[in-house]
Amino acid sequence: MRLEDIHNVYFIGIGGIGMSAIARWFNKRGVKVGGYDRVETNLTTKLSLEGMWIHYEDNRKGIPAHFMNSEDTLIIYTPAVPSKHGELKYFLSKKFDVRKRAEVLGIISKDHFTIAIGGTHGKTTTSSMVAHLLKHHEKGCSAFIGGIMTNYESNLIIGDENAPVVVEADEFDRSFHWLVPNYTVVTSVDPDHLDIYGTEEEMRKAFGQFLQQSGEDGKTLIHYKAAEKVNMHLEHLYYTYGLDGGDIRAHALRAVNGIFIFNYQGTKTIKDINLLVPGFHNVENALAAITVAVDMGMSSESIREAMASYRGVKRRFEYIIKHEKMIFIDDYAHHPEEVRAFLKSVKALFSKKKLTVVFQPHLYSRTRDFQAGFADSLMLADELILLDIYPAREEPISGVTSELIFNKVFIPNRHLIQKEELMDKLKELDVEVLVTIGAGDIDKEVPKIKEYYLKKIERES
Repeated sequence: MRLEDIHNVYFIGIGGIGMSAIARWFNKRGVKVGGYDRVETNLTTKLSLEGMWIHYEDNRKGIPAHFMNSEDTLIIYTPAVPSKHGELKYFLSKKFDVRKRAEVLGIISKDHFTIAIGGTHGKTTTSSMVAHLLKHHEKGCSAFIGGIMTNYESNLIIGDENAPVVVEADEFDRSFHWLVPNYTVVTSVDPDHLDIYGTEEEMRKAFGQFLQQSGEDGKTLIHYKAAEKVNMHLEHLYYTYGLDGGDIRAHALRAVNGIFIFNYQGTKTIKDINLLVPGFHNVENALAAITVAVDMGMSSESIREAMASYRGVKRRFEYIIKHEKMIFIDDYAHHPEEVRAFLKSVKALFSKKKLTVVFQPHLYSRTRDFQAGFADSLMLADELILLDIYPAREEPISGVTSELIFNKVFIPNRHLIQKEELMDKLKELDVEVLVTIGAGDIDKEVPKIKEYYLKKIERES
């Protein structure tokens, strides 16, 4: 596939966070971009405003004619779309050039120096940090990120033609195997997506293959705990990082007025790094990002300045309300280890306040496979509101409900409710620090929750 021969691109699942970044990239290049998605969202609305044609019904008859020419139209789909999807089946039957999102990302990046960041959690924040740092470097960068970067209000950065490319490497459906990076970062290798891999060992093998794809000349940076899980697959020289282990570490870590300050200790020392995005896990993400920036030739002062201006990714430890009367934070965590890391950081920052947690499980299979881990992590809450499972791409699994988690959470203040009951339940409770957690549609409740508590704060002031 030659990118210069593509005049029209049609996306099946255009509203996905990874899909939309590629859609924006083609759109910026002057290619006609259109697509289908199941529901209209804030993101699809923005894509429409940027000039892309989008519809929400699986019906090829409404698609504009220029996307129906197989000679110069590329079809891109996400593996989250079922194989029985009508439009997908039609394009395949008519011999269109149909590619997975990850394959196209690999094609886009293959002619550039590519930095790929993978991991079962931490990859989005780390990718965005790397992109933000390199944006402040003389070389600049292009970046495809699996979240909306707060600094840029986008999941895409476009640099010069010869700029390095930063890509988030997704392990779902083995998507990261389409990439051949020059620099590989792995943030974590915890069991996940067992519906795809079957066993944890099979998933580790997949990460091992990803780590080998950069070859002997590539550079590899991996969290020291992840390295312990895949070291049998590590064929080439690699470096490790972490808060309490690894070649690269943070020293003199302290929290000052909600800001983490630390000294970076790697091949060089950079003192007094200011990280506005809280969380011990984010300090580790910053260690990885800074290491990439150092290796790419950024000066210590440029790194320090850029890190101090980094504002994070939407729904990653995102402060919604930060007031003396009430704290409200929203986070995308959807794996037990992500939930644990997030809640430990919140409790460290607000140790004297009551912590109320609203959690929406994501996927029936993930709930089934990690019910005990979720329950253990959620017991860090002082009060828990557990919602019903968000199914995403899955059909229900018999016997799998949120009750599996709920029955293993042994704290006195716990509630199992439907999402529609959430606002009424919150109004009954005494809330000091509130967090909403999940990768489903819980984010749609955030504006309502925010409005309610801002009005409550105003009445009580």
